[in-house]
Amino acid sequence: MKTNYFKYIFIIFAIVIMIFAIVKIKTEEQKKEAQIYETKEEAVEEVTEIQLGVASFDSINPILSKNKNIQDISKIIFEPLITITSDYKLEGALAKEWAKQNDTTYIIKLNEDKKWSDGENFTSADVKFTIDRLKDTDTVYSANVQYVSGVEIVDDTTIRIILSQEVPFFEYNLTFPILSSKYYSDKEFIPDIVPVGTGMYKVSEVRESSLILTKNEYNEQNEKLKLNKITITMYATVGELYNAFKIGNVDLVSTQNSNLKDYIGTIGYLSKEMKGREHDFIAFNTQNAILSQTSVRRAICYSIDKSNIVSSVYGDNYYISNFPLDYGTWVYQGQDMNIEYNTEQAKQILVDDGWDYRNRYWQKVVNYRTQRISLNFVVKATDTSRVSVAENIKAQLENQGIRVNLIKASNEQYSNYLKNKNYDMILCSINLSISPDLSTFFNTGNLANYSNEEVINIMNEVKNSNDEEKIMQNYKRLNEIYITEMPYMSLYNNKYTVAYNANLAGTVEPNWFYQFYNIKDWHK
Repeated sequence: MKTNYFKYIFIIFAIVIMIFAIVKIKTEEQKKEAQIYETKEEAVEEVTEIQLGVASFDSINPILSKNKNIQDISKIIFEPLITITSDYKLEGALAKEWAKQNDTTYIIKLNEDKKWSDGENFTSADVKFTIDRLKDTDTVYSANVQYVSGVEIVDDTTIRIILSQEVPFFEYNLTFPILSSKYYSDKEFIPDIVPVGTGMYKVSEVRESSLILTKNEYNEQNEKLKLNKITITMYATVGELYNAFKIGNVDLVSTQNSNLKDYIGTIGYLSKEMKGREHDFIAFNTQNAILSQTSVRRAICYSIDKSNIVSSVYGDNYYISNFPLDYGTWVYQGQDMNIEYNTEQAKQILVDDGWDYRNRYWQKVVNYRTQRISLNFVVKATDTSRVSVAENIKAQLENQGIRVNLIKASNEQYSNYLKNKNYDMILCSINLSISPDLSTFFNTGNLANYSNEEVINIMNEVKNSNDEEKIMQNYKRLNEIYITEMPYMSLYNNKYTVAYNANLAGTVEPNWFYQFYNIKDWHK
């Protein structure tokens, strides 16, 4: 009996062990299956390609292309000497150091570790070659080098740039793409040739209606890039491009078209909107007998409701602006000083300065002569939207008792008004530079005929300073003077919009100079 007892115990023990082994094997198999399934899921979910689009493609050569879409995309294929951060600060790219030796001479030390996507070394010769080509080629970047009189190669990684005259903040002009001199040593400089670049991505394949970009293995960001491939599809029209975006065949579009939503709708994507570079403003002729008086200029500014203009004329598709530099540049951060619409304040300013409203005019006696506020306001007749703006402003001012004679000038007449400055007020538009230079507004011969010794001193100081804190303080003071004296009235900026696929992960943080900040972290 005892033997049988141990026999049964042994059998039971063996069965338990077998069951345990079977369960363990099953569990391990289930774990492996789960891991395989998860791996497959990750493989399915991780898409390392995005689709971009270009309407009316002309050339991938960034110097020859006049297509804004191509110019934007080319910035991930080609690099400049100096690039711009999201808040418009200077940042080294192909240049690692730069210094202003005197008013017209700059020394630039290049990044010796940079290589072209064909493996060749990047050198000073490439910079000289590119600048020479910019000077003898019809290109959007020609203005960047118009005052460059010479480029001296000091050594393979050092160049000296000599200007024909002083250019404030000239470093901001060094943001044009650099091309390889060796690559073109035996090739014609024509649109059909696909140049090599030093950027994060390279053109690896040219198809009939698309370009394929892949990682540039010679770029230092190569290992960090999550996107392995970027397909650029060519479309005949902007309408086709927008339709492709709507149906998901394009992952990102950018435009200064303020009516983008009319084409792509309002759902199924994310977007970032920011102030564009188109800036509209009123220039007051500060040498005019009436407008030479600061009180009148300030009263006019308090009398104009910019929100009403943006809403009624532009359907709220423009941004109100208070200063030429309030589009996001670092030199204007945190400055919220401006003149808000306030009709009672406008009237009080005039009353305090001795003006009296009678017989439908604001008037006062100066040196035994009666002055009346009646002003000529010039606008370009062919620009229908700006004519509507000017009519809106005229109506607002006349509601305040400020008489306005609206002059709708032909293109030639408008140019003559600007040249001769024989206006009281004129509605102007300018494409702002990425540079914080305000010479257009305050230098000799400016549109407002405005002169202020402190302003001139500030501008001279900031253009020769590398002290960021000092520069910001100077621009803060400049804004204070601007708000006090109002030689101009900033009105609004257009919108720059980047719309992108909701499935595009990573931080999309564009400005109107560059839309691919943080692209190394993008993925789908």
